[in-house]
Amino acid sequence: MKSILLLLSATMLLSTTKSCAQESEYKNDNFKINEVSVAHEPNLGITIWEISVDGTAGKTTPIKVGQLDGAPVLGYVFPTSLKPTDVGFSQTDGIVALALTSHPDFDDTPLWDENNDQIFDNDGIIWHPHWVILHEDKRVDGGLSVKQFKKADDTVVLPPTNPGMPMYMDSPGYPVTTKNNTIRVVVPDYRMNNRTDFSYDGVTAFMKVNTSNENLPMLGVYEVFSVASGDLSLPYKIKK
Repeated sequence: MKSILLLLSATMLLSTTKSCAQESEYKNDNFKINEVSVAHEPNLGITIWEISVDGTAGKTTPIKVGQLDGAPVLGYVFPTSLKPTDVGFSQTDGIVALALTSHPDFDDTPLWDENNDQIFDNDGIIWHPHWVILHEDKRVDGGLSVKQFKKADDTVVLPPTNPGMPMYMDSPGYPVTTKNNTIRVVVPDYRMNNRTDFSYDGVTAFMKVNTSNENLPMLGVYEVFSVASGDLSLPYKIKK
């Protein structure tokens, strides 16, 4: 775990430095983290995850490009020390992260109707959660991607709420809300093996989908806007 974190820390810090120079169209105060927290509510059996920013959380969403290949994804992400098996994956190397994402070009939460219009495949732009396994990937500027696997690999286990893609990704359907400078998500304890002893961090990033170039990841991190700890050391503990 430590070696993975050191590698990811170096690549993410480099990406953050690059993004300052690039000043991308999405880099603004709505993704500049000033606080991250996870609080446990034992009477309710839940944890409340929050990222607060200098601007308005969730206000900036991706600009639609009209197709899946090259589709932009924005995310508020919580890298954690959880094990893949804690959230329903088979054991694999990488970092378990809870990502709150928005992407108008596609919908990867087929079980959930986030905008409550009785249509289940048209609300990708609404901020929603994913469990993902991140790993180092030098093919993209952000140095990270969601870990993939071969469709024929029957040793891979995904949670039953996964969106059906050959990646370590789940669409768990937890409620996500934005208000003023804070985005938050509520996670039931039993949905992460009743773990309340893990450490975590906060990251904001720009990602992109790839379906045409086999030399690039299916979902890669192309720009890191902000890292709560500054070095991806996962220093934060759950408030109890």
